[in-house]
Amino acid sequence: MRLTLRVWRQRNADAPGAMATYEVDGISPDMSFLEMLDTLNEELILRGEEPVAFDHDCREGICGACSLVINGDAHGPERTTTCQLHMRSFRDGDTIDVEPWRAAAFPVVKDLVVDRSAFDRIIQAGGYVSVPTGSAPEAHATPVPKADADYAFEHAECIGCGACVAACPNGSAMLFTSAKVNHLGALPQGAPERESRVLDMVARMDAEGFGGCTLTGECATACPKGIPLPSISAMNREWLRASRRRKD
Repeated sequence: MRLTLRVWRQRNADAPGAMATYEVDGISPDMSFLEMLDTLNEELILRGEEPVAFDHDCREGICGACSLVINGDAHGPERTTTCQLHMRSFRDGDTIDVEPWRAAAFPVVKDLVVDRSAFDRIIQAGGYVSVPTGSAPEAHATPVPKADADYAFEHAECIGCGACVAACPNGSAMLFTSAKVNHLGALPQGAPERESRVLDMVARMDAEGFGGCTLTGECATACPKGIPLPSISAMNREWLRASRRRKD
C-alpha cells in the first residue's frame, strides 16, 4: 500500500502547530496503525529528519496510551484502540489525517502526544476504598450479587484513553468519570466513600477544565471498551443524592 499521511507536527504546547505531509510506501495491510507510523519514523530518521512523536505502551489495546484522531475519528474508523487498528481498514492511495486529542484539558506535549494527567487527578480525587490491611481476604468473604459484579466489571473496563473526551463536541470527561464512580460505587468495598467519591471526582473534573455534558452520545460511540451512555445518568443520580445528603 502507498499512502499519503497528513500529520500534526507541534514542537511543544506553546509553539504553533501545522499539518505536515508525508508519503509512505510498502505498507502491509496486516500492519497496525502504530507499525505504519514506525515505518514512517524509520524513513524520517534515515533522511535526517525528526521523527513524529506519538504515545504508546502495551500495543495490546489495554493501556489506552495510543491516543490519535484519525480522519476525524478518535482511534480511527473502527471501534478499537489505535494500536489494534490495522491498515486493512484503509485502501491503497488513501490520504490519512493524523492528529492529537483536541481538548483544553489535554494540552499538546509534542506532535501527537498530549498530557492526560488530568485523568489521573480525577482518579486521585476519588481516594481509596475502605478495606482491612494485612493478608488478602477470602474471596467469598464479602458476597457480591452477580448483577452488581457484572455492572462493576462493565465499568472497570474503562482504560482511560480519553477517546470520549476527544469525540465529545464539548470536550467533556463525563463518561470516563462515570465509569470510575460507578465501578467502585457498585461494590460493597466502595460503599463507605461512595458519596464523597462522586462529589470529589466531579469537582476535580470541573476544575480540570473539561466541558459540560449535553448527552450527544459521541463519547459512548467512540469508546473502544463500550462504556454505555447511561453510565453518565447513573453518576448524575449519585451526585444529586450525595449533594442532598451533604446539605442535610
